[in-house]
Amino acid sequence: MTRRVALLAHEGFPDRAKTAVGVLRYADYETVAVLDREIAEADPDARVRDYLDDVPDAPIVGRAADAPEFDALVVGVAPIGGGLDASWRPDLRYALESGADLVSGLHYFLSEDEQLAALAAEHDCDIWDVRRPPDDLTVAEGVARDLDSEVVLTVGTDCSTGKMTTTRELYEEAVDRGVDAAFVPTGQTGIVIENWGIPVDRTVSDFTAGAVERMLRERADHDYLFVEGQGSITHPAYSAVTCGILHGAAPDALVLCHAAGRESIHSYESYAIPPASRVANLYEDLAEAVSPTEVVAGALNTHGLDESAAREALDDYEAQLRVPVADPIRQGPGDLLEAVLE
Repeated sequence: MTRRVALLAHEGFPDRAKTAVGVLRYADYETVAVLDREIAEADPDARVRDYLDDVPDAPIVGRAADAPEFDALVVGVAPIGGGLDASWRPDLRYALESGADLVSGLHYFLSEDEQLAALAAEHDCDIWDVRRPPDDLTVAEGVARDLDSEVVLTVGTDCSTGKMTTTRELYEEAVDRGVDAAFVPTGQTGIVIENWGIPVDRTVSDFTAGAVERMLRERADHDYLFVEGQGSITHPAYSAVTCGILHGAAPDALVLCHAAGRESIHSYESYAIPPASRVANLYEDLAEAVSPTEVVAGALNTHGLDESAAREALDDYEAQLRVPVADPIRQGPGDLLEAVLE
């Protein structure tokens, strides 16, 4: 039976609710409602299709109590730092009191919250803190570059540029073409979708590359491994995890993801994003000593642009990178996959 979920995305849907959108688009769940009180207050009849036209539809409601019956409440939005917003507690409590499980990608572990843990025990519910890494991680052995699999890693000019989406689109297109491929999730959204993975932004820094290497070795029986990237090497806060993934994965190919029109780091607006060609060179230079690689394609998120503006942005991005580029949602991932397979 397909699991019925409600997605908590208060004040974030859809642009700042990456996990909610990822679950809608790729997870094998039935989404019965999205929780966004700001949208619901403005339009009591709001639906997902009013905001996204490429995912299954569902009502947008203001409270968990207003949603149809569900089996799990998935926290589909995360603030910077991954803390728990106190205003979400009524929805979390309602879910547990109704017998529903909680799934959370926050850095704040709900299972360690005394109130929520007590409710979960009382109502026989599970709390899955997706960002809890295994206890037995170790440093990398430096063997990923020797695997027989072709490793493809998405990298970005910033956070929230579409790395998970691009990775997933490439993987699904490859499988559709009969390619023997696996998806390697490194962040909470990918892990929720796959029900497997290691959250590398929660690992001890010495073990980040080792965590990625472990996942690749567990899937090394596939011809192609599509690895979900995180952050950006030019990000003032998250560059460490990006470097750990880059060196741990030892990728054969990189796909550089960027959000059209974004000129500065999200939430760090005093930090300008370098030209895409410069960022591509930085990734290649940083990888060189561990395992040489190259940017073979560019993925551009053109969400919010009309067709003309999107085409102009894509042409500009392609001129900068001098490799095939596409918006994997607007145009599909076919051209990007061709570049990878070549």
